[in-house]
Amino acid sequence: MTLECYEGAKVFVTGHTGFKGSWLCEWLLALGAKVYGYALEPPTHPSLFEQLHLAERIDGHAIGDVRNLAALKSAIRRVRPDFVFHFAAQPLVRYSYKHPVETFETNVMGTVNVLESCRRLKSKCSVVCVTTDKCYENKETARPYREDDPMGGYDPYSCSKGCDELLISSYRRSFFNTPESPVWVASARAGNVIGGGDWAKDRIVPDCIRALRRGKAISVRNKASTRPWQHVLEPLSGYLALGAALDSRTRFADYASGFNFGPDPKDNRTVESLVEEILKTCRGRWEDKSDPTAVHEAGLLSLDTRKARKTLGWKPRWNFAAAVRNTVEWYMRVGEGADPIAATQEQIERFSKRRNCHDGGRA
Repeated sequence: MTLECYEGAKVFVTGHTGFKGSWLCEWLLALGAKVYGYALEPPTHPSLFEQLHLAERIDGHAIGDVRNLAALKSAIRRVRPDFVFHFAAQPLVRYSYKHPVETFETNVMGTVNVLESCRRLKSKCSVVCVTTDKCYENKETARPYREDDPMGGYDPYSCSKGCDELLISSYRRSFFNTPESPVWVASARAGNVIGGGDWAKDRIVPDCIRALRRGKAISVRNKASTRPWQHVLEPLSGYLALGAALDSRTRFADYASGFNFGPDPKDNRTVESLVEEILKTCRGRWEDKSDPTAVHEAGLLSLDTRKARKTLGWKPRWNFAAAVRNTVEWYMRVGEGADPIAATQEQIERFSKRRNCHDGGRA
């Protein structure tokens, strides 16, 4: 699916101050889009959003809360976007145990408010709501989850995202259920992403970078947990392809639906494998900090991506080693004084030129 449709298009991004939202904004700018963002203040300091100076470079930057329907509706009405990418969320599992009400309010009612705002649009608009691979009722079996598997969620975060998928389906069937609808809606479910510029707490790569910079051992909570690790550009390429498919206004039943975006099954690796891969490039050590009394986090999770491959022509481009190498390279370059904008743009360009999912990820 080609991405020429974004050139000159108005793209509204919720959660644009976050990690994935910032990478998407940078890519959209490279595609020639007019980018409008709506989000809370950057969630971390430093933040990729600030490092990329996006507040000054995008066409519209609004600080707002997706839980505020009136403000969100007004912002979307002013822009009259051609595309909406909904990223805004409370994204952390462990935080959700401490703040379940905030998690459900943000993730569930925030999505309701985005869709309710889009329901009022009279002109053509393609909406991609980003959820997570954790939306599935996870039985922790070896079989990868397909898009038609049941929604669920053990912890508040995962449950909120399962709820998201159900409400997206409800809104689509209730209000956007025909090819003649001006608004087409799809959902995107991706695995664990890594990449330069992620500074969040309780994420393994930022934790590794912080520990290595301080000369301390990396604390690893769940070394045996397996995740579908992928570079942040992988799911973003899928989201952009999905948005372009919706914009084509063809194959409504195929495109206006849910999609998984994840790595090749062989690139599902343990947390220990990820840390060891990082330490191939950076000198350091790690220590096992497993806590049998800790709150529940899934130990095994993988995605079946055949639908995205067949329907959108999407497939992963960087394997596990390339994803880690490009992630570490970004942190090392920026840490040595390189311009974060240039480092980010170079990786987007490098990724965009690749077509083989088994290449090494180098230009």
